[in-house]
Amino acid sequence: MATEEPSSNPDDDPVEIPITGELDLHTFHPRDLAELIPAYFEAAQAKGLREVRIIHGKGTGTLRTTTHAILQRSPLVNSYRQGNEFTGSWGATLITLHANP
Repeated sequence: MATEEPSSNPDDDPVEIPITGELDLHTFHPRDLAELIPAYFEAAQAKGLREVRIIHGKGTGTLRTTTHAILQRSPLVNSYRQGNEFTGSWGATLITLHANP
């Protein structure tokens, strides 16, 4: 049986994040988003959450563009829209997930 050695680089260790309906991407590397966002949606669905807010920031728009590309491909996403003045403006995206089957 193979065992995995603990990572010597703390940046490679898994990060446990609370499933609260809000995911702030500022603390994650963009290369991790393709795996992170779908996993977060699965966990949110498992908790019965239908609405999720992703905070990607305003910046250059790279995180927003990457996030929206992931949302377009996700079978878990029913719809999504940009935040309004109360939910983060164009620095956040509001997602409605499909009901957990």
